[in-house]
Amino acid sequence: MQTAEGLSKQVGKRQACLALGVPRSRLYRREKRQSPRGPSPRALSSNEKETVRQELNSERFQDCAPREVYATLLDEDRYLCSWRSMYRILDEHQEVRERRNQLRHPSYSKPELLATAPNQLWSWDITKLLGPSKWTYYYLYVILDVYSRYVVGWMIAERESAVLAEELIAQTCLRQGIEAGQLTIHADRGSAMTSKPVALLLADLGITKTHSRPHVSNDNPYSEAQFKTMKYRPDYPSRFGSQQDARAWANTFFDWYNHEHHHTGLALLTPADVHFRRAQSVLQKRQAVLDAAYARTPERFVKGAPAPMQVPQAVWINPPKPAQDPRNENENSHCKSAVPVSFGAEFILPEPRLQKVETV
Repeated sequence: MQTAEGLSKQVGKRQACLALGVPRSRLYRREKRQSPRGPSPRALSSNEKETVRQELNSERFQDCAPREVYATLLDEDRYLCSWRSMYRILDEHQEVRERRNQLRHPSYSKPELLATAPNQLWSWDITKLLGPSKWTYYYLYVILDVYSRYVVGWMIAERESAVLAEELIAQTCLRQGIEAGQLTIHADRGSAMTSKPVALLLADLGITKTHSRPHVSNDNPYSEAQFKTMKYRPDYPSRFGSQQDARAWANTFFDWYNHEHHHTGLALLTPADVHFRRAQSVLQKRQAVLDAAYARTPERFVKGAPAPMQVPQAVWINPPKPAQDPRNENENSHCKSAVPVSFGAEFILPEPRLQKVETV
């Protein structure tokens, strides 16, 4: 192209392009790109652009499209620029899509809760039980002690209700002898859990309440694990024929769960053993049995004298990660181990065996 430009000065552009076989349009485009181009006399000045931008971002027009602003200003005998220029000005500041402050979802902190003894931390939740026909359900409310996994209270109702939940919590706290400042109750963000009646009751009793983050089931692992244990029992029915059938089955299950189920998170002790502080006596008996077995046949114990598993001294919901070890950042942060007015409500508050407390 440089040859064509030099030759065009001598014989003209047409003859030069014919001689070299170069399209004239290509030569014209090259000259156009190389020629300095000043600002267009039609362009808005910097002050005018800023005036337009301030008008578009004003409280009056921040929700309006540039065409709407353009038409409104014309009806008011005002002309700032074309609506296309308004779009270009907004695009220069990356404000084409949305210019107002957007609604942001609240930030929920991860609950980090610790229990070192029974009746320090409870977890409660509600699950559905299938009724006799399609779209019929019974609602099972369960309050679980996190440290011992002992079910301290439960009920079955025909609906999910904040009033029923409030009464169950009050009866359970009374039965367990909870004092002000002693207990923290953790739950997810269901309607009953976050209801005003429950919040006022806990405040009156001096109980701290905490909630899981939205859509994070691992923030309430103990209740979820207990529900899985229940629904994976071999005798768990696919449907319950009536509310009385559901209550009878649940009564049998929770009696087994509290007093016969050897929990893997409790050194294979039952929740009742840990909750009522019988763990050490049970472990001592187990140690005696193991010592006798070792004395009879020590060659079978290649690692030496056996010892029973020990009960964890601290139970966490979302234990804090050690800040000094960056490798822990990729580890799983949550813990591994988690009354119908019937209308006819019936509160079941177990201690030391499950008993029924009729309510009016």
